[in-house]
Amino acid sequence: MHIMLKKLGRSAWVRECVAFCVAVYLWFVRITTRFVYEPADYFQRLEGLGPLIATTWHGQHFIIHYARPKSRRFTVMISRSGDGDINARIARRVGIEPIRGSGGEAQSMHRKGAVSASRSVLRALQENVSVLMTADVPKIARKAGIGVITLAQHSGCPIYPVAVVTGHRFDFDTWDKASFAKPFGRGAIVLGEPIYVAADLNAAELEVKRQHLETELNRIHHRAYALTGHPHKAFAEISE
Repeated sequence: MHIMLKKLGRSAWVRECVAFCVAVYLWFVRITTRFVYEPADYFQRLEGLGPLIATTWHGQHFIIHYARPKSRRFTVMISRSGDGDINARIARRVGIEPIRGSGGEAQSMHRKGAVSASRSVLRALQENVSVLMTADVPKIARKAGIGVITLAQHSGCPIYPVAVVTGHRFDFDTWDKASFAKPFGRGAIVLGEPIYVAADLNAAELEVKRQHLETELNRIHHRAYALTGHPHKAFAEISE
């Protein structure tokens, strides 16, 4: 039975069925959730901008596509793993084009496709396609890595921290303190202050930007959960 399930999990049509079901569920959550926006003109602010790097915390990213203005094209980097294949199929179904590859240790970067994927992400920004990224260091919750900062430095595009959360949700005891939305509740979409990274910054200055991103992501997630009326314990001690 285990072997049969494993083989089914490798099947393209099974993965596509899973992606379809998840996409339909996320659509249902969206239409049954009452969202508030901060600022109130959230979508109008993003409409007039050039390509940007939208970033959020891992585990709080499952409904980040709700924050995408329909007129803007977005891409996202997704790993080449089996789970990544399902995530890529879901991304396509919600209107986001995946780029396959992931980071990791230096010796495994070529195998994981990180180098070619990073080039594809830079090319997308040059072609006026915005990028969605999670900010965390792998397996360390709410600690921003330098990758988002480096992408902003090399591309010249601003970073926009975004929090998309719901009060009615499942909270999991995972490394990233993941939350998964339930339908029929209240939600909040909060846009952080943009972060610009100049091309000539040194390592110490890039670290300041990294810390700023980390602080801003925590602030807007604390604020977003407060707006739903159901704070998240992972952000409960953060002051606004």
